[in-house]
Amino acid sequence: MRKFDTKVQYLKYQVLKEVARLAFNDELLENITEIPKTIVPGKTPTMRCCVYKERAIIAERVKLASGGDKSNPNINEVIDIACDECPVSGYEITESCRGCIAHRCEEACPRGAIFFDRDQKAVIDKNKCIECGRCAKVCPYTAIISRKRPCENACKVKAITMSEDKIAQIDNSKCIECGACVYQCPFGAIMDKSFILEVIDLLKKSKGNTEYKVYALVAPSISSQFTYAKLGQVIAGIKQLGFFSVVETALGADMVADAESLELYERGFLTSSCCPAFVKYINQAFPDLSEHISHNLSPMAALGKYIKTRDKDAKVVFIGPCTAKKSEVQKESVRPYVDSAITFEELQALFDGKGIDIMEIEAAPEDVLDNASYYGRIFARSGGLADAVREGLKENGISDFDYQPVSCDGIEECRTALLKLRAGRLDANFVEGMACVGGCIAGAGCLTHGEKDKEQVDKYGREAYEKTIKDAISVLK
Repeated sequence: MRKFDTKVQYLKYQVLKEVARLAFNDELLENITEIPKTIVPGKTPTMRCCVYKERAIIAERVKLASGGDKSNPNINEVIDIACDECPVSGYEITESCRGCIAHRCEEACPRGAIFFDRDQKAVIDKNKCIECGRCAKVCPYTAIISRKRPCENACKVKAITMSEDKIAQIDNSKCIECGACVYQCPFGAIMDKSFILEVIDLLKKSKGNTEYKVYALVAPSISSQFTYAKLGQVIAGIKQLGFFSVVETALGADMVADAESLELYERGFLTSSCCPAFVKYINQAFPDLSEHISHNLSPMAALGKYIKTRDKDAKVVFIGPCTAKKSEVQKESVRPYVDSAITFEELQALFDGKGIDIMEIEAAPEDVLDNASYYGRIFARSGGLADAVREGLKENGISDFDYQPVSCDGIEECRTALLKLRAGRLDANFVEGMACVGGCIAGAGCLTHGEKDKEQVDKYGREAYEKTIKDAISVLK
């Protein structure tokens, strides 16, 4: 039974599950100062140089599973002690160096960082090298290559650098909290903070409480997750955790598609507001283009706002694939509508922490989600939002608008589109930005990341093909 892509995810899950189990059983201390006995490693190290290091790393994982460093606003944190096994990044001379006499690399280096050994092979002095790459550009044998650590390579906004101790560090002024580094680090040395304790507290206090109910908003990408069970069993399992109701965030996507099509017609040009990492990227790297961001809330926030308008005492928890959503929940414009956010990884930990085996659940008819349209559901993959806005224009009877969307699949494509926009060379009037390649189906908090995920989302969407966007949002009036 495959639940996770990597063993790193599984190790992270083990800690989350145990923290959840202790919290559900009222056995977790308010301030965790030591590793719970049930997850202390044995006397023989299995992954690190010694058992003491393994214990120290687990202790840091427990802290992050319990909310992490409150003074650090970033959702993602580096576990310093776990970040020590990757080779030093930078430019290296490979065996392809022929020891030529042209020495173009030496001439190109502005810092005199290149010298030659007894065989006349080039060597780079790392103390002088500034990683400009000029030597690599002029080498006739392409013998000089740039090696990057997995976290640096994963971060397309260049928010990760190395400290003097060669430990990864995150520049909060550049980081968009997409979680790519979290998923790609082979040692699990970068981890997103978890708010499962916050969610468990909400669920426990709501039990038998007539004053408030806890609503779960599930992202449409859930259709590509928990593949070992049926979706109805997953929904039933969420209810067994203590949630009063489970609602498709795809309904919020229908709300946004309808409103965003009208806003686009009125303003003439928009960049999407659904992906919090994309919005943050614009605000940080292209602040001069922030005026183009749609004024609409994200589907999560829009749906949360609707629920709290109808039930002022409601508590709302988003469940999805995205680490950046945890940051979005902290924004002043969203905080009144959504109380917390967790990932699919954390949902699995909650199930197992409470002893719920979703495969043994007999799902009832009411456990089948039927809130959204096809177009709301395909928001989960790249291109889905653009298609939904097209449909929104059609359903709103707007035929005199020449809709020209561009769907940016990953932050690198987003950067290219924004650079063209800044230069006045973008042949589009709507920019759909997705920070993760593939869209939400590739979010860092997914259990699995695969090529079949898009097929699953489209299949899930087709189950609601008979319903239009207007049909879906009509129930909100």
